Formats: sequence, C-alpha cells, structure tokens
Amino acid sequence: MIVSWDWLTEYVDLTMSHDELVDKLTMSGLNHEGSEAFVEGDTSIDLEVTSNRPDCLGHIGVAREIAVLYDQELRIPETPLAPTGPPISDAFEVELDCDDLCYRFTARIIRGVKIGPSPDWLVKRLQAVFKNYKSINNVADITNYVMMECGQPLHAFDLSEINGNKIVVRRARKDEEFEAINHQTYKLDENMCVIANAESAMAIGGVMGGADSEVGEDTVDVLIEAAEFSQMSIRSTARALKLFSPASYRFERPIDPEGTLYASARCCQMIQELAGGELDEGIIDVGSTSYRGNEVTLRYEQLKRILGIEIPADQPPTILANLGCEVISSDEESVIVKPPTWRRDLTRECDLIEEVGRIYGFDKIPENADVPMAATVKRNEDRVAIKARAMMTGAGFDEAMTASVVVKEWSGLFSPWANHEPLGLIQPMLGVSHPKWLTSGGVEFLRQSVLPSLLESRRINEQRDGQESSLFEIAKVYLGTPSSLPKEPTKIAFVSSHDYHGVKGIVEALFREMNPKTRIEFDSCEESLFNSSKSAVVKLGGTTIGYIGEVSQSAKSTFDLRKDCSAAEIDMQALYDVAELIPLHKPFSDKPAITRDFNFIVNESVRWADLYNSVAASAGEFFESANFLEIFRNPEKDGPDKKRVLLSVVLRSQESTLTGEQAEEACQSIIATCKKDLSAELLG
Repeated sequence: MIVSWDWLTEYVDLTMSHDELVDKLTMSGLNHEGSEAFVEGDTSIDLEVTSNRPDCLGHIGVAREIAVLYDQELRIPETPLAPTGPPISDAFEVELDCDDLCYRFTARIIRGVKIGPSPDWLVKRLQAVFKNYKSINNVADITNYVMMECGQPLHAFDLSEINGNKIVVRRARKDEEFEAINHQTYKLDENMCVIANAESAMAIGGVMGGADSEVGEDTVDVLIEAAEFSQMSIRSTARALKLFSPASYRFERPIDPEGTLYASARCCQMIQELAGGELDEGIIDVGSTSYRGNEVTLRYEQLKRILGIEIPADQPPTILANLGCEVISSDEESVIVKPPTWRRDLTRECDLIEEVGRIYGFDKIPENADVPMAATVKRNEDRVAIKARAMMTGAGFDEAMTASVVVKEWSGLFSPWANHEPLGLIQPMLGVSHPKWLTSGGVEFLRQSVLPSLLESRRINEQRDGQESSLFEIAKVYLGTPSSLPKEPTKIAFVSSHDYHGVKGIVEALFREMNPKTRIEFDSCEESLFNSSKSAVVKLGGTTIGYIGEVSQSAKSTFDLRKDCSAAEIDMQALYDVAELIPLHKPFSDKPAITRDFNFIVNESVRWADLYNSVAASAGEFFESANFLEIFRNPEKDGPDKKRVLLSVVLRSQESTLTGEQAEEACQSIIATCKKDLSAELLG
C-alpha cells in the first residue's frame, strides 16, 4: 500500500519527521518497504499491509494508526449530501440474485454531470500512489480517489447504458463473454458474479468494469455502485481470469461493511463538487452485510503473562477505544469491548493483547522480560510419524511432498478407501506436470489416495535424470461422506524398485518398528494398479489397513513409467493403534538357536500367511521366526494345483540350551498341524 505524505495530512497532523514516522509504523505492524520523493515536495511511502489489516488499504486507515500512535485527532471528511432530484427508487431498480457472491449492493444516481479533466491536485495525489497513473476523467478519477482514501472500491456506470433502468446482480452464464475496460474479452463461468443490465453483463463484480458502460465524454448521468462481495468469489474469479485490479485486491480481504455507505456518499459529494449534477434522493441498498461482530474480553493478567510487562490498567481501555472499539465495560481486572466493523480480525482475547502491546510499544518490553513458558508435548500421532520417517529414510527412501489436488482420472486408477465421488474444488489449480493429465481447467479434485501422486513423481525423476527414485509420503486423503464434512485420514505411501517381497518386508519392518509383537496378515488383492499375482491386501486383526504390490503393466503405461516398480499404501491409524511409544528393553538370548528347514507340498490356494500362522501356532514356546525361502512347482510329480514351499524355522529357548529332543518335538508338532490345517505334505 503506497500512501502520500501530503494526502495523510488531510486526516492527521504529521508533526514528526519522516524517519520517525516510518519507524513507528514498522514497530506497530505496518512494515516500511521504502519511500520515494515525489513532485512538489510530496513523498510516497510504501507500507506492507498484512492480509488481516485491510483497514489500512486506504489513507484514512493509515491515518487512524498514526493518530492512535501519537495520540492525535483523526479528521475524517464529512459527507453532507443535498439531493435535489427525484427519489431514486421511482425510476430505477436493483435485483440481487446471488447473495452468496454479493452480500450487499448500493446505488446512487447523479444526473447532469459534466465529464472533463480532473483538477491538478486530484491527479497529483493519484500519481503519488499509483505508478504511471494516467488520468481518465473527473468521475473515474474520483472513484479511484475515494478507494485510496477509505479502502472501499467503487464503480461509476454510464446510466444511459443500463438498459431497462434496472441492474441485476447475478451469476455469470456458462461461457458468457465479457469485454472489460481494458478492452480484452474474457470467458466467464457460473461461479463468477456479474453486474448486468436487462441484456448483458456490464461489470465483473468486484474485479473490473465493462467497456460498454464506462463513463466517457458523452456521459451525462452516472450511477455510483458500492458493494460488498464474497472474498472467496473475488479471489477465485481474479485468479481464474488472470485479471487483477486494485479493487479485487481489496475485495479479496474483508472490507469494512459499514464503510460502503460512507464511500458512496463521499464519492457523490466529490462528483457534485468537481463535475456538478443533481443527486437523486435516497439510495438503493439491497442485501445485507455478512459481518456480525461479537464482544471480546481482555483480562489484564493476560497482558503480563503474554507480554511479560505490567501495563497500567487505564491504558488498555484507552488504546482500544482510540482504535475504534466500543468499550462495553471495564474495571481494574478486565475490559469488554466490541471491535469496530473495520477491524474484523479482532475476535479473541489474544488479538486484543496484540493491539494493546503494539500501540503501548513493543520496544518497551525489555529483552529479559519474564515470560512464562510451558513445555509442549508431541501428540502420539506425531511421534508415530517421526518413527515412521526415521525407518523409511533408514531404508533408503526420500520423503516427498505432493499436491493434494489431482485430476479425476487418478481416483479411478486407485481409490480403495473411497465410497463416494472425489471432492471437487470451486477453483481449479495447477498441480500435475504431465501433459497427458493437464486440462484447460487445471486439476480440480482432492485426492483419495497418495499413490498416484507418488507414481507421477517417480515418472518425473525417471525422465529428468534416469534415476529409479524411492519415495515415500505421509499425507491426508479426502473421502466424501453422506454428511457435510469429509473424512481426512492420513496414509503412508511409498514407491520403489523393490520387488513384491521387498515391499512386503518394508511394511512388516514398519510395523515391527512400532511394536515388535504386531503380526500383520496378507490376503489376495484385486486392485488394477497392481500385478494380481504379486500383490496383497494388508490386514490387521482381520481389518484391511493397506495395499502392496508390484505396479501392473497397464498402470506403468498409464503413468509412462519406464522401469518396474512396487508400491504400497498403509493407513496410519493402524500404526497409531499398535505403536508402543514407551521404550522397552528386551535382552537378547545368549542361548544357541536350532534351525530346521521344511519343504511342504500344499495346494495352490494356500498363502504364505496361512502357512506361517500354522507354523507359529504349533511350534510352541521355542518358536522364534519362520522365513520364506522358495516356491517350486512340479505338476508331474506333485499333481496339478500343487506347489512346494520351502521355509526355514528358527527355534530357541530363552532359559537354556535347546535339546535335540525338544527341537524334534516342536518339528513334529509343526508337521502335524500343517497337515491337519492345510493338508500339507512334508517332502521327504
């Protein structure tokens, strides 16, 4: 926000030096970006205005800050109006058809204006705050002047171009074309607000006026519009059209809802002074503001706790009142205020503490101020994520961060967690680099799985440097529900060049890292993203918690992957549930182990998990581990639909050296149980 030194003197006495003023403003939150000397001794001051302070996007707002900081009087121009024309509602009408995009719309009419050049003082002030500003005419310059004075954008329409003596504030029609005052044509959509006459749009609400209705040399009667628009609507419209303006910049932030009427009156007052004309009686005011202010309590003890210094009890009410707050009540312990409409960011006690602190002076807080600190404790979910990251990076993976917005096709490729259509965005965004997935509208859906994003990242790495990247990510997915709010579970997903068994081992290691006692199971998987013979559904206690497998040939082609890879996606909730976050020590046994190999002939349908569970259950207290070694098929000797599974079982006693008899007893139990449960025959 660029302000003019001379312009500011209209509202507050600047008795201090330039350097003192900009230092004071910087310490109070309006950071000084730089100053530039202007013609005739004026100075342009560039201030950084944060998004929560739109009240300072006008000279009056900055002057109010100066007045409070220096305990001076603030002079706001009066707006006396003397309407001499007929009642405005007798000959004109405004219809508001989209109150979710435009909350409030006001209109005044001035007839018989004389369009001409602006006075030098007006042009000079606009040139001081707008780089390379070219004067348009007196009416258009006045609307810009009032916007830079009070922060409320306005627009002037040529009344003769409003067919039917009626304005309709509506949604744009799909693919409706509009020529703006910059003489470029834009294609609109239904999420955009337009100000229209009976035939066509005359302005993109809150963004830019139209070429057909702009005030020109032949204009005689003008309509002055001042409105309050939806911040989200203005932001998405400006970005979608790549059409940004000083008006859209202000409407993207919460403007002062009560400043709408003041700005309208101020604009009409200046037009009558500089361009003449007769003002119609009254104002058309449709809709209502979206703002509802609440009372906020400030406890003085909190000032000491947060700022570390004592502030006299008479100071907070005075400071807050000078800032525009209505003091409801105050005593020696607290003050209750209602913030002004131009400070919609003051909603909590901590907001008032900041206001009192910055006006009283942060420079008055000594470096050794005693500010009590409270130790923070990480949530269990964060501690689990830290352990998971350490394990994955230790296994050679790099952590990725991918966009949450994806193209809809990805949800069709892999979305096992979803039962509803993917959630769409109001404003599409760029988020995918592959030309295959890019559309003119951008990506417009929230992802239901992390894996497609990681596969796209792997493709990018392959094509840029040929490396086979191993990537993992811990991120939320967004699942629609019948209720209004979606579910946002967190998943951990990874892709690598490991084969199925390597990926399976990483998943098992991940759960062992959380709790060595955890046993996960694997079942058949039918997801098209994976190779059907080299994939599995991961289960814990019979509940599906994830999917692993080698990426299928069709999925590789879809993502243009050159090399084979495997992938996995696990629900982090399963890790949260099993994690043992209290460090435990278990001594290693110093007793020797006995290893026995088994070569079972089993049915083709028997899975390794089934065989493992039978072995573990039957080996008894001496069981330590069972490791898969190999599968071999010989239909001629073993018969059709049979396979040989070679595994190695480790037996160990924690108390004493295991005897041969004890080991043999465990082996016989394994053989008998596997035969009973799985019809497994031991190959001699």
